[in-house]
Amino acid sequence: MHDLLPPGGIVRKLWPGEAEAYRDHLLRLDADSRHRRFSGAVGDDFIAQHARSIGDFGAVVYGFFLDGTLRGAAELRPAAPFAHEAEAAFSVETEWQSHGVGTILLEHVLLAARNRGVTALEMQCLADNRRMQQLARKFAAEFKFDFGSVVGEVDPPRFTALSLAREWTEDAFGVFSAMLDAQARLVRAD
Repeated sequence: MHDLLPPGGIVRKLWPGEAEAYRDHLLRLDADSRHRRFSGAVGDDFIAQHARSIGDFGAVVYGFFLDGTLRGAAELRPAAPFAHEAEAAFSVETEWQSHGVGTILLEHVLLAARNRGVTALEMQCLADNRRMQQLARKFAAEFKFDFGSVVGEVDPPRFTALSLAREWTEDAFGVFSAMLDAQARLVRAD
Protein backbone atom coordinates (compact mmCIF):
# COMPACT_ATOMS: atom_id res chain seq x y z
CA MET A 1 0.00 0.00 0.00
CA HIS A 2 1.94 2.99 -1.22
CA ASP A 3 0.16 5.99 -2.72
CA LEU A 4 1.97 8.49 -4.88
CA LEU A 5 2.77 11.87 -3.35
CA PRO A 6 1.94 15.11 -5.12
CA PRO A 7 4.66 16.03 -7.66
CA GLY A 8 7.78 17.38 -5.96
CA GLY A 9 6.81 15.95 -2.56
CA ILE A 10 8.97 13.76 -0.33
CA VAL A 11 8.53 12.20 3.10
CA ARG A 12 11.44 11.97 5.51
CA LYS A 13 12.22 12.17 9.21
CA LEU A 14 12.51 15.55 10.85
CA TRP A 15 15.68 16.08 12.83
CA PRO A 16 15.80 18.08 16.11
CA GLY A 17 17.33 21.06 14.27
CA GLU A 18 14.14 21.31 12.20
CA ALA A 19 11.84 22.22 15.09
CA GLU A 20 11.25 25.66 13.54
CA ALA A 21 10.00 24.10 10.29
CA TYR A 22 7.67 21.91 12.33
CA ARG A 23 6.45 24.91 14.33
CA ASP A 24 5.82 26.89 11.14
CA HIS A 25 3.84 23.99 9.66
CA LEU A 26 1.67 23.67 12.77
CA LEU A 27 1.09 27.44 12.83
CA ARG A 28 -0.07 27.33 9.19
CA LEU A 29 -2.84 24.85 10.03
CA ASP A 30 -6.28 26.40 9.73
CA ALA A 31 -8.33 26.62 12.94
CA ASP A 32 -10.26 23.41 12.23
CA SER A 33 -7.13 21.37 11.37
CA ARG A 34 -5.33 22.69 14.46
CA HIS A 35 -8.33 21.80 16.64
CA ARG A 36 -8.43 18.29 15.17
CA ARG A 37 -4.67 17.78 15.53
CA PHE A 38 -4.60 18.74 19.21
CA SER A 39 -8.18 17.68 20.11
CA GLY A 40 -8.98 21.21 21.20
CA ALA A 41 -7.98 24.83 20.91
CA VAL A 42 -4.30 25.58 21.50
CA GLY A 43 -2.36 28.81 21.23
CA ASP A 44 0.78 29.70 19.32
CA ASP A 45 2.98 29.38 22.43
CA PHE A 46 1.77 25.83 23.00
CA ILE A 47 2.53 25.03 19.35
CA ALA A 48 6.07 26.43 19.64
CA GLN A 49 6.72 24.39 22.79
CA HIS A 50 5.29 21.25 21.20
CA ALA A 51 7.44 21.69 18.08
CA ARG A 52 10.59 21.89 20.21
CA SER A 53 9.71 18.47 21.67
CA ILE A 54 10.69 16.65 18.46
CA GLY A 55 14.06 16.08 20.09
CA ASP A 56 12.52 14.29 23.10
CA PHE A 57 13.74 10.78 23.79
CA GLY A 58 11.88 8.27 21.65
CA ALA A 59 9.90 10.80 19.59
CA VAL A 60 9.99 10.24 15.84
CA VAL A 61 8.46 12.80 13.48
CA TYR A 62 8.07 12.30 9.75
CA GLY A 63 7.35 15.22 7.47
CA PHE A 64 5.86 15.67 4.04
CA PHE A 65 7.92 18.31 2.26
CA LEU A 66 6.91 20.02 -0.93
CA ASP A 67 9.58 22.16 -2.57
CA GLY A 68 11.48 22.25 0.73
CA THR A 69 8.50 23.39 2.85
CA LEU A 70 6.98 21.11 5.48
CA ARG A 71 3.26 20.65 4.62
CA GLY A 72 2.34 17.59 6.70
CA ALA A 73 3.68 15.66 9.66
CA ALA A 74 3.19 12.45 11.61
CA GLU A 75 4.47 11.89 15.11
CA LEU A 76 5.25 8.67 16.91
CA ARG A 77 5.55 9.16 20.66
CA PRO A 78 6.12 6.28 23.08
CA ALA A 79 3.94 6.18 26.21
CA ALA A 80 7.15 6.02 28.27
CA PRO A 81 10.84 5.35 27.57
CA PHE A 82 11.22 1.87 26.05
CA ALA A 83 7.43 1.30 26.21
CA HIS A 84 5.70 -1.06 23.83
CA GLU A 85 2.77 1.36 23.51
CA ALA A 86 2.92 4.57 21.52
CA GLU A 87 0.66 7.26 20.12
CA ALA A 88 0.58 8.52 16.55
CA ALA A 89 -0.67 11.99 15.61
CA PHE A 90 -1.03 13.61 12.18
CA SER A 91 -1.32 17.08 10.69
CA VAL A 92 -1.65 17.96 7.02
CA GLU A 93 -2.25 21.47 5.74
CA THR A 94 -5.68 21.83 4.12
CA GLU A 95 -4.44 22.14 0.54
CA TRP A 96 -2.67 18.77 0.79
CA GLN A 97 -5.40 16.78 2.53
CA SER A 98 -7.01 13.96 0.54
CA HIS A 99 -3.92 13.56 -1.67
CA GLY A 100 -2.48 10.42 -0.05
CA VAL A 101 -0.12 12.33 2.26
CA GLY A 102 -1.64 10.88 5.45
CA THR A 103 -1.42 7.35 4.08
CA ILE A 104 2.28 7.63 3.32
CA LEU A 105 2.99 9.32 6.65
CA LEU A 106 1.19 6.49 8.46
CA GLU A 107 3.22 3.90 6.51
CA HIS A 108 6.41 5.55 7.82
CA VAL A 109 5.08 5.73 11.38
CA LEU A 110 4.13 2.05 11.29
CA LEU A 111 7.64 1.13 10.09
CA ALA A 112 9.21 3.21 12.87
CA ALA A 113 6.85 1.67 15.46
CA ARG A 114 7.64 -1.83 14.22
CA ASN A 115 11.39 -1.21 14.40
CA ARG A 116 11.10 0.11 17.97
CA GLY A 117 9.18 -2.87 19.29
CA VAL A 118 5.89 -1.01 19.63
CA THR A 119 3.08 -3.57 19.88
CA ALA A 120 0.14 -1.19 20.37
CA LEU A 121 -0.11 2.03 18.39
CA GLU A 122 -2.91 4.37 19.39
CA MET A 123 -4.33 7.06 17.13
CA GLN A 124 -6.77 9.35 18.91
CA CYS A 125 -9.12 11.60 17.05
CA LEU A 126 -12.36 13.43 17.61
CA ALA A 127 -15.50 11.44 16.83
CA ASP A 128 -16.31 13.66 13.82
CA ASN A 129 -12.85 13.36 12.24
CA ARG A 130 -13.85 11.10 9.34
CA ARG A 131 -10.56 11.54 7.45
CA MET A 132 -8.53 10.21 10.36
CA GLN A 133 -10.93 7.31 10.83
CA GLN A 134 -10.71 6.42 7.12
CA LEU A 135 -6.92 6.58 7.30
CA ALA A 136 -6.81 4.20 10.26
CA ARG A 137 -9.26 1.83 8.55
CA LYS A 138 -6.88 1.56 5.56
CA PHE A 139 -4.50 -0.14 7.95
CA ALA A 140 -7.12 -2.42 9.55
CA ALA A 141 -7.48 -0.52 12.80
CA GLU A 142 -10.36 -1.35 15.08
CA PHE A 143 -12.10 1.52 16.81
CA LYS A 144 -13.35 2.12 20.31
CA PHE A 145 -15.51 5.14 21.10
CA ASP A 146 -14.56 6.85 24.32
CA PHE A 147 -16.11 10.10 25.60
CA GLY A 148 -16.53 11.78 22.22
CA SER A 149 -13.21 10.67 20.74
CA VAL A 150 -12.23 7.68 18.66
CA VAL A 151 -9.21 5.58 19.53
CA GLY A 152 -7.79 3.38 16.80
CA GLU A 153 -5.37 0.68 17.81
CA VAL A 154 -3.02 -0.83 15.26
CA ASP A 155 -0.85 -3.76 16.15
CA PRO A 156 2.23 -3.47 13.92
CA PRO A 157 4.18 -6.65 13.11
CA ARG A 158 7.59 -7.29 14.65
CA PHE A 159 10.75 -5.81 13.14
CA THR A 160 12.95 -7.75 10.78
CA ALA A 161 16.39 -7.17 9.31
CA LEU A 162 14.66 -5.94 6.15
CA SER A 163 12.43 -3.45 8.01
CA LEU A 164 15.44 -2.08 9.90
CA ALA A 165 17.44 -1.76 6.67
CA ARG A 166 14.51 0.02 5.01
CA GLU A 167 14.33 2.62 7.78
CA TRP A 168 18.10 3.14 7.80
CA THR A 169 18.13 3.58 4.03
CA GLU A 170 15.27 6.07 4.22
CA ASP A 171 17.11 7.92 7.01
CA ALA A 172 20.26 8.21 4.88
CA PHE A 173 18.19 9.64 2.04
CA GLY A 174 16.43 11.93 4.54
CA VAL A 175 19.69 13.34 5.90
CA PHE A 176 20.89 14.04 2.37
CA SER A 177 17.56 15.68 1.49
CA ALA A 178 17.62 17.79 4.70
CA MET A 179 21.13 19.01 3.84
CA LEU A 180 20.02 19.97 0.33
CA ASP A 181 16.99 21.82 1.75
CA ALA A 182 19.20 23.70 4.22
CA GLN A 183 21.64 24.63 1.46
CA ALA A 184 18.76 25.84 -0.76
CA ARG A 185 17.46 28.04 2.07
CA LEU A 186 20.91 29.56 2.50
CA VAL A 187 21.19 30.30 -1.21
CA ARG A 188 17.73 31.90 -1.26
CA ALA A 189 18.64 34.05 1.76
CA ASP A 190 21.64 35.57 -0.09
